[in-house]
Amino acid sequence: MRNKILKNMEWWILLAAILLCIVGFVALYSSTQSSDFESLKRQIIWFAISILIMIIVACINYELLAKISPIFYGLSLILLIAVLFTKARHGASSWFNIGTFSLQPGEIAKLAVILFTAAVMVKIQEKGKSEINVFWKLGIVLLVVALPVGLIILQPDYGTAASYLVALILMLFVAGIDKKYIIFATLVVVIALPLLYFFVLPQHAKSRIDVFLNPESDPKNTGYNVLQSKIAIGAGELTGMGILNGNQTQLGYLSPKTTDFIYSVIGEEMGFIVAGGVIIVYVILITRSLYVAKTARDDVGSYIAAGISGLFLFHMTENIGMTMGLLPITGVPLLFVSYGGSSLITSFIGIGLLLNISGNRKKTMFIK
Repeated sequence: MRNKILKNMEWWILLAAILLCIVGFVALYSSTQSSDFESLKRQIIWFAISILIMIIVACINYELLAKISPIFYGLSLILLIAVLFTKARHGASSWFNIGTFSLQPGEIAKLAVILFTAAVMVKIQEKGKSEINVFWKLGIVLLVVALPVGLIILQPDYGTAASYLVALILMLFVAGIDKKYIIFATLVVVIALPLLYFFVLPQHAKSRIDVFLNPESDPKNTGYNVLQSKIAIGAGELTGMGILNGNQTQLGYLSPKTTDFIYSVIGEEMGFIVAGGVIIVYVILITRSLYVAKTARDDVGSYIAAGISGLFLFHMTENIGMTMGLLPITGVPLLFVSYGGSSLITSFIGIGLLLNISGNRKKTMFIK
């Protein structure tokens, strides 16, 4: 039985994650030499811890995790409320400082919310798949995600909040949501965006959007980071300037180069070949994750895998897009690559869940 589970596991997902981590280690090595490689050392420690946690998660039946997800969800809400009373860093109250380490509950809560949302969706669909399209029942699902998203917006951390919404969209799509809701949601977004911009968003958020549309309008302040990022990526050309040799990276023009703009470091010092390879590995990771959602043995496994796929998709698209000036800067990390213990642990818990779900599927059920 155990051999069958190991054989069924989608090992390409784990391989892709480890490859991304290796590229991240190299980029951190280059970008932290001036600080005695402190961030790299910590990232390696977090990597070891993350792998251990991933193995534990992969060995626990995901259905059991879904059943006890209300506990995880409740604890997540408590942490998201508590973090609002901490001292703001970089304009946001998003971290708990524990000695020399920081914990970001918005990251840790992602999988708790996905697990609980999946459990709620399965409960709603007990009488039939179409139950998810009953208005008030769909409202319950939306409320489950709206509570943590609202608390994260209060921090404020719009990038992390957006990742929850992308995960929810993929979960609802897999659950068979009616097209009328998709059309309605699209209309709401189109109408709400200008209203949010003019009447809701704080000035710093508006500035990020303005910079995205025209970074040259303020090249020394709000447009500085994205312009330096584009210069770095362009300077790398095909094969890069070489590790430790990137001008923007080594001379301090990129900031923060270990988190938000680590892809710029990769593009400058390792070139288009490696930077493009990172995107290819991400595509493999996301497509295989979606395949796990498609071939899961039950709905709860399918919804969990879809939600995790949504997280991977959003972080890849947003982080890489913002470093190229194609999307607004939101401060989201490039999962597995950027420095950060909270995001790395969360990402590998997601990998553990995907291995768990894929290991317990019955592939023969999908052969026609």
